[in-house]
Amino acid sequence: MNKFFWIFALVFSVSSVLFTTGCDDDDDQEDPKARVMVIHASPDAPGVDVLVDDTKVNSAPLTFPNNSAYLDVMPGVRNVKVNVAGSNPVVTALNFNTPNLEAGKSYSAFAGNAVANIEPILFNDDLTAPAQGKAHVRFIHLSPDAPAVDIAVANGGAVVFPNVAFKESSTFTPLNAGVYNLEVRVAGTQTVALTLPAITLEAGKIYTVFAKGFLAGTGAQALGAQIIVNN
Repeated sequence: MNKFFWIFALVFSVSSVLFTTGCDDDDDQEDPKARVMVIHASPDAPGVDVLVDDTKVNSAPLTFPNNSAYLDVMPGVRNVKVNVAGSNPVVTALNFNTPNLEAGKSYSAFAGNAVANIEPILFNDDLTAPAQGKAHVRFIHLSPDAPAVDIAVANGGAVVFPNVAFKESSTFTPLNAGVYNLEVRVAGTQTVALTLPAITLEAGKIYTVFAKGFLAGTGAQALGAQIIVNN
C-alpha cells in the first residue's frame, strides 16, 4: 500500500456538531466549548485535510510544519482526523482513545513521527495568563530520529528545559520578556544539535516551541524549530 494512504484519527467521539473558531451560534453562551489546535508535525507527510466529526474544517491543505487555529468543539469525546488532502478516507486507520475534552480547556493535537509511523500526539494547553513582564514557553520534542535534548541559553549558558525526549513536552515555563539566543543540545552534554537565535518573547504571550524535521534530514525536512503562539 502506498505509504501516503493513511488516516490519522484522534478518537474524541462520534456525535455532536463542530463549532469552529469565531462561531456566533446562539448556543455558545449556554454550551461552553473545548478548543483543539491541529499541528502537522510529520516531516515527510503530504498536506492534509482536517476533519472534526467528519466535517472538513480547513479550506486549504495543512502542510508541515504548520498548524490550524484553535477549533471550538463540544466537550466530551470527539472524532478528529487528518487524511491526505483531497482524498477520501482509506482502509488503513490509526486510532486511539483520549480523555474527554473538558469545556473551557485547550488542547494541541500533533500529527507526529515519520509518515511510515504517523501517530497522534495530544497535549493539554495551560493558557493561564503570564504575570506582568513575563511570557510562558514550553518545548516539545517532535524530531523522530533525534536523541533526548536540553534547551539552553546559547554559548554554554544555563539549561532552560532539561532532558526532553521524543514525544515529550516541558511544562509552560515563565520567562522574562525579551530576545533570547538559545540552543538545542544533546541531553547532558555541551554538544549543540541546533541553534535558535533571536527568539523574541513578548510579555503576556504564551508560546510552544517544537523541534521539527529529521536529525539527518535536508531541505524542508532538516532539523529545525517551529514556534506557535498559543494566545
